[in-house]
Amino acid sequence: MSRIIIADDHAVVRAGYRQFLEDQADITEIGEAASGNEVLDRLRAQHWDALLLDIHMPDRGGLDILRRVSSGYPKVRVLVISGLPEEQYARNVLQAGASGYLSKNTAPEELLKAVRLVLAGRRYISASLAEVLAADLNDDSDGPLHSRLSAREFQIFCKLARGSRGSDIADELHLSVKTVSTYRSRILEKMTFKSNADITAYSLRNGLIQ
Repeated sequence: MSRIIIADDHAVVRAGYRQFLEDQADITEIGEAASGNEVLDRLRAQHWDALLLDIHMPDRGGLDILRRVSSGYPKVRVLVISGLPEEQYARNVLQAGASGYLSKNTAPEELLKAVRLVLAGRRYISASLAEVLAADLNDDSDGPLHSRLSAREFQIFCKLARGSRGSDIADELHLSVKTVSTYRSRILEKMTFKSNADITAYSLRNGLIQ
């Protein structure tokens, strides 16, 4: 018997996932959350087995939520569902602790397959992503620049791409401004960029931000 939270800021999307999952006899409870803080409130209130998480959530980014769940609720399996390009985003999401990455264009049958795998304690990787990851093993240079970043660096990278100031990032992540500045320097060095504008331009060009 499994209990799943659907986290998406669009009610119609949550309703669609709910309708499909309610047909599964072994899923006994389905919760919903429309914001990042609501996700964390529901996790604090009771036990859940899995979280279907949109990467773009109000008040807290999906990567922030993912890190909180990975550290505070390690038994909760997270399946990230996003409209962002799989080949651009999935590596970093899996590195940050997700059990799988699924496109919002995926057929319902594939969604159920992914849910079954993560509930069983396994990872879900689509056939197309498996090919990309296999190619990366043969030649690291084929991967996108942001695949060089650690999970924390990528988290800060995404905030910088959206124009967040260092002091705001420090407050959100409970880090010092100096630490955020150090991460920013590492990001620029690893990606051979010179400024935050380069980060934003790259992110828009590669569909990492909308």
